[in-house]
Amino acid sequence: MIEVRELTKRFGPKLAVDHIYFSVGQGEVLGFLGPNAAGKSTTMRMITGYLPPTSGTALVGGYDITGESMEARRRIGYLPENAPAYPDMTVNGFLDFIAEIRGFSGRHKRVRVNET
Repeated sequence: MIEVRELTKRFGPKLAVDHIYFSVGQGEVLGFLGPNAAGKSTTMRMITGYLPPTSGTALVGGYDITGESMEARRRIGYLPENAPAYPDMTVNGFLDFIAEIRGFSGRHKRVRVNET
């Protein structure tokens, strides 16, 4: 489902993520553990298409995050630690909000939010 190959991110001279490899099969759960500034959030942002890698790639559902970004994004959900929403918004409220701005409404929206 997710395959990461030599994923690397530099911010100027700072190396944030250094040629990482891993894969996650369908139904598997993966957690990133590490101290602040270890590259956990940067890795997630690259995999979900919010931040381009400096080099390397990742496949999400068989789609390359750089060349087929929209198809890859359709196959992964990501709720960042500090979601860009109102601080008092619940997770369910945030998902409902995102579904609505992506064009879902009514029953279809409820089904998609509940699937997530």
